[in-house]
Formats: sequence, C-alpha cells, structure tokens
Amino acid sequence: MIPRVKRIASSDPCCLPPPRGRPLRAPARRRLVAALKALADPTRLEIFRAVALRPEPVCVCEITARFRVSQPTISYHLKVLRRAGLVTVSRRGVWAYYAPGPGGLASLRALLDEAPKEASGPAP
Repeated sequence: MIPRVKRIASSDPCCLPPPRGRPLRAPARRRLVAALKALADPTRLEIFRAVALRPEPVCVCEITARFRVSQPTISYHLKVLRRAGLVTVSRRGVWAYYAPGPGGLASLRALLDEAPKEASGPAP
C-alpha cells in the first residue's frame, strides 16, 4: 500500500504530492519483483551479465571458473536466475549451458519501461 502524502499549502511545485497512478498489475509486479530480487545479489548480477553479454550459451564450467565461490553456490545462483526467467539451461552431455531466458534481458527492460507507463495509465 502506498502511504498517503499530506499536501502542503504552497505554490512551489516541489511541494506538490507525486502524481497518483494505479499500481502495476499483479503478474507484471510478480515478474519484476522476482527479476529484481534475483539481480539484487552481486554474484547473481555478474553471472547474469556474463550470460547475457555472450552471443552463444555459456558452459557452467566457464561460469564457475570466473567466480571465487564454490560450484554448489554457482548452481544455486543459476537456479535463482532460472526461476526468475532470466536464464535458460540446456544440456549437452554432462555439461549445462546457460543462455538469456526468452526475452530475459529484454523482458526486464520492458518491465522497467512499462512500470511508469502502466502506473500513470487510467484505472480500470
């Protein structure tokens, strides 16, 4: 719930309350929160960047070698990124390859771009 802002009697525009808009729809809010929570960890952010900046899928062995954390920790971070829809995994033999999720980075950008538009749109 958004707290109410008391209106201060002033002609100065900096004292006006922010414009009111409707909140994000629940599905968009859930996706955005999941993605932002996933990227809030510095290691996950860097793992996501390593995957998103590559034109081809990245082998988990390359990801593990790049970071100073254990393989189980990398696996956990990749699981969080998968659940948030930011990366996908494919198997080739014993190796797992990670790529940006269908629209992983694009969907995150779209959600961030959509937030101000949807919040300022007319209420249903």
